[in-house]
Amino acid sequence: MSKYKASNKKHFDPAKGIHQGHKARKRFGQNFLTDEDIIERIVRAIAPKEGDNVLEIGPGLGAITEPVAERTDLLNVVELDKDLAERLKTHPFIGKKLNIYQADALQFDFSQVIRDDKKLKVFGNLPYNISTPLLFHLYDFLDHIENMHFMLQKEVVNRMCAAPNSKAFGRLSIMTQYYCRTVPVTDVPPESFVPPPKVDSAVIRLIPKPHDERNQVAPSLLNTVCLEAFNQRRKTLRNSLQNIITAEQLAELGIDAGLRAENLSLDDYIKIAIWYGENKES
Repeated sequence: MSKYKASNKKHFDPAKGIHQGHKARKRFGQNFLTDEDIIERIVRAIAPKEGDNVLEIGPGLGAITEPVAERTDLLNVVELDKDLAERLKTHPFIGKKLNIYQADALQFDFSQVIRDDKKLKVFGNLPYNISTPLLFHLYDFLDHIENMHFMLQKEVVNRMCAAPNSKAFGRLSIMTQYYCRTVPVTDVPPESFVPPPKVDSAVIRLIPKPHDERNQVAPSLLNTVCLEAFNQRRKTLRNSLQNIITAEQLAELGIDAGLRAENLSLDDYIKIAIWYGENKES
């Protein structure tokens, strides 16, 4: 465990929602991680070391920031909350190791921290209300990213990692797995945070696929096919995809139109999206 003691629940005033002198702000989706065992598991998964190019999104009060900064010589952080960004600048132990960007991660140009010699390791405890659009923003920079570790709502992690023929398998599963290999790291119960969220959380590792694998088809085409297929997921493909492709054309691709959206594989969806891109104007 880091010699810089991680955030501790005894500094939390539940009546006022104040932790370590900072009032959690709902508009920023702030819940501060305090469970030292969970923190250590996350840091081991990130595996930071000196010389790494590491970036944290939403460092908050520094529960994960501190042990990661201890293991590396420089840590980039993107923090929307101006008060928290200022607080990190004056951190007595790691302030000099931090390259702080006070910015909205959804709008942040991650090319600012790209280095030619080292791919990025990205991590963060993401606000649940922006997690999906933020991930898709990061996908634009995958050629420069080694891996990503994110804390998300457990239901979202389950959907991202889901396999075909399961209820959790859907558009988010396909779009995430098109870009990355997904690896669940650990579950995080509500009592690991202050204030505790109303949902369970989990940490996921995302490992970008090779460039050629995630450039087989325009993501917009794949997304359109997924939207149509899962809009009424209990319908068969014959009905759900009728605006895109006929049952006969699906058969030509080797796909049974009597199946439902959740029964197809990622490769099946890529195949349909490629066909759609080639034939949608005809």
